[in-house]
Amino acid sequence: MKLKLARPLAIFDLEATGLNISKDKIVEIAIIKINPDGTEETFTARINPEINIPDEVVEIHGITNEDIKDCPTFKDLASKITSFIGDADLGGYNSNKFDIPLLAEELLNAGSEFDMSKRKFVDVQNIFHKKEQRTLAAAFQFYCQSDIVNAHNALADTEATWKVLNAQLEKYPDLEGNIDFLADFSKGGNLNILDFAGRLAINEDGDAVYNFGKHKGKTVKQIDVEEPGYYGWFVSESTDFPKYTKQKLKQEMDKIKAEKLLQNQPKEVKPKVNKVEDNLSMEDKLAALKSKFGK
Repeated sequence: MKLKLARPLAIFDLEATGLNISKDKIVEIAIIKINPDGTEETFTARINPEINIPDEVVEIHGITNEDIKDCPTFKDLASKITSFIGDADLGGYNSNKFDIPLLAEELLNAGSEFDMSKRKFVDVQNIFHKKEQRTLAAAFQFYCQSDIVNAHNALADTEATWKVLNAQLEKYPDLEGNIDFLADFSKGGNLNILDFAGRLAINEDGDAVYNFGKHKGKTVKQIDVEEPGYYGWFVSESTDFPKYTKQKLKQEMDKIKAEKLLQNQPKEVKPKVNKVEDNLSMEDKLAALKSKFGK
């Protein structure tokens, strides 16, 4: 079964300085954009993260500090990246947990207003784990009967991910070849995650809830009443929560504040109606007024 697209799908991979979404930075990005007509476009770039790449990370992806010292920063490239992606949905391998939240964080840091809210996200790893429970290299071997050449190179991993997705569609007849189905199927867990990091979610009643720690499962509205200082702590600069997560929580709190304002507004006082006068003709009403004011 071939993939059926209503709009482009941008499959991408990031190499970074580490795995901490709120602190680490992108050093390489590669994107393959698949258009609805089947044509493909490629974008790849190395990026100066403006922080040191640890030796243990260099050993994984092979990108040294010397390699990227003269490369543009993410802020320099942000508009090119968002322009290339356009209105495309996003896909990758482990992208829901790492690549998409890190990209969102970098875009916020760069001051970009790139809207993530109306896109679908297809995580090929989640599809793979639900079907076979393996890694990208094993997935490529399993589905494509080959080894990844130059693994942990962003473009090589992106190409492998795109080939694995195509092979998955061919292998599993129950996988529908449309983005709505694949995005839903490749979600992790049962809750509808509100932010990419999974700290916030939407429960079955449609309410925003905290998805971690002592308030896990409790609604944002409930905690605003029981522990009003929790929100301030959450969004403060002292915490390591991703900026995108803080942004989504702020949006939920704005909704709660708006609801409170509506509830506290004074109810409209309707003027009393004189039932007798209301049934009088216009001439009788005028006569009554003249009599009342002595005219």
